[in-house]
Amino acid sequence: MNAPTGEVIEKAVLLAGRAPSLHNSQPWRWIFDGHELRLYSVSSRILPATDAAGRQLLISCGVALGHLHAAMAAAGWRTVIRRFPNPNQRDYLAAVEFRPALIVTDADRERADAIVARHTDRLPFAEPTDWEDFEIVLRSTLDPEGASLDVLPADSRPDLARASKLSAALRRYDSGYQAELRWWSGHSVEAAGVPPEVLTSQEDYERVGINRKFPSGSDGPRDADTGPDRAAVLVLSTDDDSPEALLRCGEALSTVLLECTIAGYATCPLTHLTELPRSRDIVRQLTGRGQRPQVLVRVGMAPEARTDPPATPRLALGDILEHSRRDDPVRSPDFQTGPH
Repeated sequence: MNAPTGEVIEKAVLLAGRAPSLHNSQPWRWIFDGHELRLYSVSSRILPATDAAGRQLLISCGVALGHLHAAMAAAGWRTVIRRFPNPNQRDYLAAVEFRPALIVTDADRERADAIVARHTDRLPFAEPTDWEDFEIVLRSTLDPEGASLDVLPADSRPDLARASKLSAALRRYDSGYQAELRWWSGHSVEAAGVPPEVLTSQEDYERVGINRKFPSGSDGPRDADTGPDRAAVLVLSTDDDSPEALLRCGEALSTVLLECTIAGYATCPLTHLTELPRSRDIVRQLTGRGQRPQVLVRVGMAPEARTDPPATPRLALGDILEHSRRDDPVRSPDFQTGPH
């Protein structure tokens, strides 16, 4: 068999669709011609006030691509990825071909299982246990071409909190940003968006100190016994903001999130700290690199008694996958779901 069946592709695309994205906007679309799977970005699902340059759209699509790689590995297929195969078609992000795997390892299965188990937890975390050993393992799994990884020291937390507050303050009167934030959070928008069940109270937000400021969810704190957030904070940086660098950064983020989930850690990606130049520069100075920080991730231990919130909604398979004939011309999918 030279190519996976349509059923295998459908299951993998559904798993890839569990990738986190800015406000759960899910800006991806796949086309399968029976041999090659093509990934496209969906411009109608960009958030122009929050993500004017489209950086987070590309990172989100990169996470979906990384999740697809993990899902296909567990199904017995290795992926061969050509990124941006047509430079004249900016929304055509990747062409994926498949080769039968010699073996499916336990690690392959664990990563695919982690896609389902992972969710964004905005509540405070306890300090991650056995972190030094895990960090060695995590670094060994990252593709050096994807992104540079930094783990910020604990004493950088006040500077991160300052950057987070600065970002919120600069956007307090940004009506476009505030409109997008309220459109996408607190309810579901066509199987997308951030539902109220996963939003935090004002008290929980203050205990973390570096999360994005969303409209408040519950009236009171959840898991108040956790205390202030003691998560490790990771930063993924790239040499530049080129489309390929951003896509690869998303693939690296996929690896980080899945490996952390396998290790039993809770995670919360943070992108608001890199959306504005001033807060982004604070993060860059904390890493000590000349590179450009793209995304931060809180990693820690959630209390065993904490109840996971309901899964955030996801677009149906028919909204993210199209089957075509192999001899059809490569084209952008006709897809216009979401606010404009």
